[in-house]
Amino acid sequence: MPEGMQRLWRTFFDVDQILAVLPELLAVGVPNTLLLALIAVVIGSCLGLVVAMMLISRSASVRLPARAFVDVFRGLPVILTIYLVGQGLPIAGIRIFGGNSYAYAALALGLIEAAYISEIFRSGIQSVERGQMEASRSLGLSYFETMRWVIVPQGIRRVLPALTGQFIHIIKGSSLVYLLGLLPDQREIFSIASDAAHISGTLSPLVAAGMVYLCLTIPLTYAVNAFDRRLREGERPLSEPAPAVAPAPAHQS
Repeated sequence: MPEGMQRLWRTFFDVDQILAVLPELLAVGVPNTLLLALIAVVIGSCLGLVVAMMLISRSASVRLPARAFVDVFRGLPVILTIYLVGQGLPIAGIRIFGGNSYAYAALALGLIEAAYISEIFRSGIQSVERGQMEASRSLGLSYFETMRWVIVPQGIRRVLPALTGQFIHIIKGSSLVYLLGLLPDQREIFSIASDAAHISGTLSPLVAAGMVYLCLTIPLTYAVNAFDRRLREGERPLSEPAPAVAPAPAHQS
């Protein structure tokens, strides 16, 4: 093998380095990454639903702060938001989690997710037919009762695949929280691989991390697509009339 190819192989595909880092990636990195993503999605979903309800409000004083929140957290780079929340809040004396960098990382990712999820919820809620609101109000339900029991549940169901897709997005976004200096037992996939790469002097641990990320995200992506197709197929008979079958032309002799 030419020397250049050997150097390329040792840099990216050193089997010994990959096998050395994989156990820690799987035992420590994967659970921390999934837990971080799950906490962020829960924060983002709860806060995002509140922001979505504010976005569709008729009152400008309610709608504008929500719009500002969405624009800011969708417009800022993820890395900057993580820095501002994870390091800025403790420096400013707002130590709601003490010195737990992992919790600040989850909060930062949750705020970012809330901005995106709020728009997903808003689109889902606004996609519900206006007749649903009118029919519910005619039955004596108040506006808030209609939104709670009729409109919002239907809107959320319509955007479940998109919400599941956000979980995949946040798994990849969690790689930036290493900047906050997590404790050894709090490190996620990228943190472990980055430390191993600095020690070994090769990028093979990062390739191993990429392989682990792909093993997580690719099956989830296909699962989301299948979930989306299943929902669409389940809704079609209710929303679309069956196509009329034209009669077969009479046979002419």
